[in-house]
Amino acid sequence: MSITRRTVLAGTAAAAGAALAGPALAKAPMSGQQNAGFHRFKIGSFEVIALHDGVAVRDMPKGFVRNASDADVSAAFAELGLPADKLTITFTALAVNTGDKVVLFDAGNGGAGGPVGNVAKNLAAAGIQPGDVDVHAFSHFHGDHIGGVKAADGKLVFPNAEIVVPDAEWAFWMDDAKMNNAPEAMKGGFQLVRKQFADMAGKVRRQSWEKEVVPGITAIQADGHTPGHTAYLISSGNQQMMFVADITNHPGIFARRPEWQAIFDMDPQRAIDTRKRLLDRAAADKIRLSFYHAPFPATGFVVKDGAGYDFQQALWQNTL
Repeated sequence: MSITRRTVLAGTAAAAGAALAGPALAKAPMSGQQNAGFHRFKIGSFEVIALHDGVAVRDMPKGFVRNASDADVSAAFAELGLPADKLTITFTALAVNTGDKVVLFDAGNGGAGGPVGNVAKNLAAAGIQPGDVDVHAFSHFHGDHIGGVKAADGKLVFPNAEIVVPDAEWAFWMDDAKMNNAPEAMKGGFQLVRKQFADMAGKVRRQSWEKEVVPGITAIQADGHTPGHTAYLISSGNQQMMFVADITNHPGIFARRPEWQAIFDMDPQRAIDTRKRLLDRAAADKIRLSFYHAPFPATGFVVKDGAGYDFQQALWQNTL
């Protein structure tokens, strides 16, 4: 065989591979554990941390979108590279360190079991212990947002935090008449709200829309998904962002098709109006958004695209 430059290089590569491989190694056991799910970025002088609570995958419910066929919904999920027959939901809370206050938005699923319930763990991994949280603000009272308020023993997970809730949300879920007249499928939601908050009703701050929670953070009307659903505008210097929680489920589905009505939206038309209003504002003013149900780290920008909006993840802009 003639020796050429190609055969020399091939032989060298093979020898190097054999040297690196060395003797056969025992396989490491599979741990099933993930790395800590947090992502830091800056808004002005504020440090913002996206906190991954986990991902839930369940069978696609019939009629998941009230005004679209199941076939069209499955096709929309497949278009994103997601299983067409599954509902894949990501959960991401948000923390903001203003330099004076640590503010946490929502609490995640808590002890729901499975691959969710990681907000407190990931906040600690990011260097903020539960006792360091000064203000715990909520977008609304669905279980995947309030399940992590208390631990299994009933104690507050964030023991030193002032609890701040949307006034309209509290008024709805704490209304006994509304609970008594609610469909059976909703009564569990009322009961969970009471379990999580009723024993501290006198200490909870009920927040009005368009008022500051702390300097630089303002509650924004975003109802429709629930009666008191609230977004939060976060401003520092000449930069701003919004934590928009559940104005969409997966924004790749519902920002692109803002007229679609998810079964989770309690007032579908109001939810559509809110979605369009806030996405229009974000697109026009180039406001960074954090969604609760976008793929982690769930933050980026929207641009107008025909009748809908394209959500573009921002992984590195202003990242620490």
